[in-house]
Amino acid sequence: MSRQETDKQRIREIVRDGYAKVATRCGTSCCGGSGEEQLAEVVGYAQSDLEGLPEGANMGLSCGNPTALAALREGEVVLDLGSGGGFDVFVAGPRVGARGRVIGVDMTPEMISKARGNIAAYRERTGLDNVEFRLGEIEHLPAADASVDVIISNCVINLSPDKRRVWQELARVLRLGGRVAVSDLALLRPLPQEVREMVEAMVGCVGGAIEVTETERIAREAGLIDIRIEPKAGYVEAMTEWKDPLWRKIRERLPEGESPADYVASVDITARRAG
Repeated sequence: MSRQETDKQRIREIVRDGYAKVATRCGTSCCGGSGEEQLAEVVGYAQSDLEGLPEGANMGLSCGNPTALAALREGEVVLDLGSGGGFDVFVAGPRVGARGRVIGVDMTPEMISKARGNIAAYRERTGLDNVEFRLGEIEHLPAADASVDVIISNCVINLSPDKRRVWQELARVLRLGGRVAVSDLALLRPLPQEVREMVEAMVGCVGGAIEVTETERIAREAGLIDIRIEPKAGYVEAMTEWKDPLWRKIRERLPEGESPADYVASVDITARRAG
């Protein structure tokens, strides 16, 4: 294995271990540490999205609302990258209805176990049997070619050490004309090296973020079209204002007078496969 592949695998293990701890420690997130419901409202979820969710599905790991961004329709097949405890899967399920299906993919066994444990409560609440969770890496999606109408993801792609491969996988599993709706973190300008090297930042959705222009280039090279990346105010400011431990550490390492929001933004990314 080359040095580059070894480094990528090391990063995956750091992220996997970090989120395994989150899965077994309810109420503490890698992306934040504030009230899960309060954070969800800040990033764009309606109260109706949150009512009746299985207990523990909302783990405070969101930085946007990709289910709203995707404008999901009845009967569609949806794939959620890095589905965690199943939050967005359970929000998306009623929107695609009994004829649709929502598949969550996560590389952390503890997260998959937690999400699968919530399916019974979801079925009882909605009367639907249209969600499932698969163990796998987003660089190697456990889904067939051209089998998905919509791909969503919430604050996950930035964690991958091989984002080019992730976007290639998105293009592979999308049907012709299929679309992508991703909420993620992106850099407005490069972070100081000290911040990028913080393990907490790497696990916390910041250290692996890349610049907006690079994200657009990678998605285009993967074969996607109509790419739009819209920075949004609110998330980073809220994390800093709430004195979340991760964001406090980041702020302490920035030049005087600067804040994390000068470097990092929550972004909505939409694109589609030609056809």
